[in-house]
Amino acid sequence: MKFDTAAFRARYRADIHPHYNAWLHGGFVLLFGAVCIGLFWSHAHNVRPWEWLAIPVAVLFQNWGEYMVHKNMGHRKHGYSALFYKRHTGDHHSFFAHGQMAFETRQDWRVIFFPPWLIVVYALVSLGVWWVLSLFNDNVAALFSGAMLLGYLAYEILHACEHLPEQHPVSSWPWVRQMRRLHALHHARELMHSHNFNIVFPLWDWVYGTLYWEPENATAHLRTNRVLQHHVDIARSPEQVFAYVSCPTRWHEWHPYHVAIKGPKGSLPAGSHFEYEGGRAGSLSWDVLAVQPGQRWQASARGKYGLAMVVTYDCTATATGTRFTRTLEYRFANWIGRTADRLFVHRRIEQDSVALLRTLGQVAERVLPHVP
Repeated sequence: MKFDTAAFRARYRADIHPHYNAWLHGGFVLLFGAVCIGLFWSHAHNVRPWEWLAIPVAVLFQNWGEYMVHKNMGHRKHGYSALFYKRHTGDHHSFFAHGQMAFETRQDWRVIFFPPWLIVVYALVSLGVWWVLSLFNDNVAALFSGAMLLGYLAYEILHACEHLPEQHPVSSWPWVRQMRRLHALHHARELMHSHNFNIVFPLWDWVYGTLYWEPENATAHLRTNRVLQHHVDIARSPEQVFAYVSCPTRWHEWHPYHVAIKGPKGSLPAGSHFEYEGGRAGSLSWDVLAVQPGQRWQASARGKYGLAMVVTYDCTATATGTRFTRTLEYRFANWIGRTADRLFVHRRIEQDSVALLRTLGQVAERVLPHVP
């Protein structure tokens, strides 16, 4: 069993130059961009009402350019954009796989931000635009060019927010939260070449019919709670793994503790209900929330001490089989449960989750037939 994303991250980090400074990288981009915006806008004087329209027009144009470059250069391999394709699809999408969207160290900013020199090139292009437009109207030229750079900075900032850890306060801000969801869906391998290319505002995804939204259902109210996510690679097809893990009456085969299930047999569809006994949680009442055959299975449960939890199983195809991702979100409404969770329960759940996936990988490869 191999953790492919973790291995790629380790290799990528090992190749980062030892003198790389994440604060210097991000700080230069923001400071240089802000200074250029100020210089452009300083050339605007006595702006007439209609001239202010240059700003929204520039933002719309930049948003369209963001969409087109992301879609046609970041996800389609061309000779003239091979470096961009490698950095984006090759590095960024391998470093941040679906279900592993958060950066872990500041050095990881290198694979989130564009290279520092790119904003210099972009500023020079904006300078050219300013010169052309200034032949007709100085104010429009200044406002339009400055707004173009503002769009670039908005991209860098919001994209970084979309890779923040789930528990970060900014992650719960309304617009950031929506765009994080769209970007997370974009990082799913079956969607990344076809959907959700806008980063700041999904206007052109909507216009071109590439906007894809998948509600998070019951996970929405668990935003501020504990989130555990673990991965394991299994040398079986996604369909096999999905059918196996979405059948609760077989959970006892791969749970590292005694489990008893009362409910329907087979892979359960959305709307199904079953009862669970076992592990540290004791008695749990489960309801299946959402199902994407062969890809995702999600269910919620309630237990004692005000325990509410949502578990999501994601099956993603790999070269050798399936990357199985288990995401557990939970909270305790009762103060006794919250206190116990802070003292020792969370640590034990983390240990159980690691053991659970390790056992799943071993058992699944033993009980599921190998299909060449």
